[in-house]
Amino acid sequence: MLRSAEPEAMDFIAAFNDPQAAAQYAEGPRRFVPGYEALHRMTAILLAEGSPANARVLVLGAGGGLELRALAEAHPTWSFVGIDPAREMLKEAERVLGSLMDRVTLVEGYIDDAPSGPFDAAACLLTLHFLEPAERAATVRAIHQRLKHGAPFVAAHGSFPQAKDERPRWLDRYESYAVASGADREQAQKARTAVGAHLPTLSPEQDADILRVGGFSDVALFFAAFTWRGWVARA
Repeated sequence: MLRSAEPEAMDFIAAFNDPQAAAQYAEGPRRFVPGYEALHRMTAILLAEGSPANARVLVLGAGGGLELRALAEAHPTWSFVGIDPAREMLKEAERVLGSLMDRVTLVEGYIDDAPSGPFDAAACLLTLHFLEPAERAATVRAIHQRLKHGAPFVAAHGSFPQAKDERPRWLDRYESYAVASGADREQAQKARTAVGAHLPTLSPEQDADILRVGGFSDVALFFAAFTWRGWVARA
């Protein structure tokens, strides 16, 4: 995400800056994202492919700290720079990371506020779907510019078929999964409405193309769960 984010994206950032929402954030992904913890474990495995033992890793959209904690626990010799524009989410990340913070630097801001690197690996989980296509492509390019040649990059976010006869069906499944996972039905309905009306969701094919245009090669789908997709690629 760049500092010039679209108004819709800024609205979502404002929501994440609510202290109560930040404190309760961890419950959301577990109810709305199938295989959320497994996604973190897979990300840790994929980022390790070709990375040195002392890898320095860039994590964009790091607020909340859940993926940072998973990666830091999986790789005790790695260090991290986590970027997020929501101050309250970064405060929550500090709380979640606890003693692991000695290997983490948190930066309040956007990808253009991140150090130039070069980093050994990067991840961006549950973030890019907030961005319009042009903004998403610019963010991917900015991540690529901060990586060493051949460094692994993992991106995972909302991405599902966008054809008129398919999109509503997938949104229904998004809502139904959340309810089946313990989310309040009214909350799940509101989330479905918000995603359908405000998130600039792309198809998996469009998202993979953005990675390629952004400079990444060997783009491969590794995660698909209802309305969510994840890719691994090389800088």
